[in-house]
Amino acid sequence: MKRVLFVGQEPETVDFSDPALPPGFNAEKIHAGIAAGMKQMSERGWHADLCLVGPDESASSTVGRKLAGTIYDCVVIGGGIRIPPKSLLLFETLINAVHKSAPSAFIAFNTKPEDTGAAAARWVKGD
Repeated sequence: MKRVLFVGQEPETVDFSDPALPPGFNAEKIHAGIAAGMKQMSERGWHADLCLVGPDESASSTVGRKLAGTIYDCVVIGGGIRIPPKSLLLFETLINAVHKSAPSAFIAFNTKPEDTGAAAARWVKGD
């Protein structure tokens, strides 16, 4: 069974006033999107785990701990971390944590929580 880790920012910590984010976005919509993305991966027959991080220095260690116990085929980093320019340092920190802790895992990027399964599917093939 393929294993995928979805890394995203804790929805309650997102700055929704950031103009880089879609208008009308809120924590409830993010949670719903995460649930949809997790369901899609499960429907593909994958074991999917979720790792939500804060937008601070704890993010790297949180991801490192999650990756330490399991070998993942793919790690998907959410658009909420990748897209806003002010999240660049957080994004780089997480990429380096994944590279260090899971060097054999593919890294994928979604554009919204609902397309997390499609992002992973670009790299996770068959069983």
